[in-house]
Amino acid sequence: MIATVAISNPEKLNALTVSMWQALARAMAALSADEALRCVVLRGAGIEAFAAGADIAEFATARDNAEQGRRYHREYVHGALKAVGECRHPTVAMIHGPCAGGGLEIACMCDLRIAGESGRFGVPINRLGFPIAYDELAAVLPLTGRAVALEILVEGRMWEAKEAFEKGLLTRVVPDARLEEEAYACARRIADGAPLANRWHKRFVRRLAPQPAPLTEAEIDENFAYFATEDYRIGMEAFAKKQKPRFKGR
Repeated sequence: MIATVAISNPEKLNALTVSMWQALARAMAALSADEALRCVVLRGAGIEAFAAGADIAEFATARDNAEQGRRYHREYVHGALKAVGECRHPTVAMIHGPCAGGGLEIACMCDLRIAGESGRFGVPINRLGFPIAYDELAAVLPLTGRAVALEILVEGRMWEAKEAFEKGLLTRVVPDARLEEEAYACARRIADGAPLANRWHKRFVRRLAPQPAPLTEAEIDENFAYFATEDYRIGMEAFAKKQKPRFKGR
């Protein structure tokens, strides 16, 4: 059996709200416990986008200070990413259009990533005046490596699918018209394999992947220190007004 999980907020290119992060975590935990399941396909609702990141309209109420930000990223976002990454069954991300910020992080936690030629990839949050959270960087870094992760984060550029494939972010790229067919053909090939072997392979790969040292409380505090900076307020105000931010470095 193959399950499909759709990220659905089509009016905002499937940008993720707090409730969506929480729902994704619950859905993936429930699917992981389903013994009859063989593979999970994650996609964006419709064909316009996978997910264009977090819904920034919520930031003023859901993550407007360091305490809220810590909860937002370490509980809501990390909770969902952890549930995707720790799903016992193989996962396939099917990607149309923008796959940015939190959307890219979700895709990176999947086992395979198949994109249409319309796919666009990046984490341009330096334009908003804040850094990626440690837990979210941990979702991207093992897949990209240091050089590509820094290119994504400090340049803040959105990549086309061809470049994302060449730099190791994607499993394969196909024409948009064939994307759904190819993603589910991949899922069926996985489902035809031995489910116990597939689950073991996921566990073995995670076991042998390098594990970073646990974060200290001081490091976590530093991760959310941007809430006290002028640049963060400048970035958020410029985004709301659709203007170019003029950062001051303080």
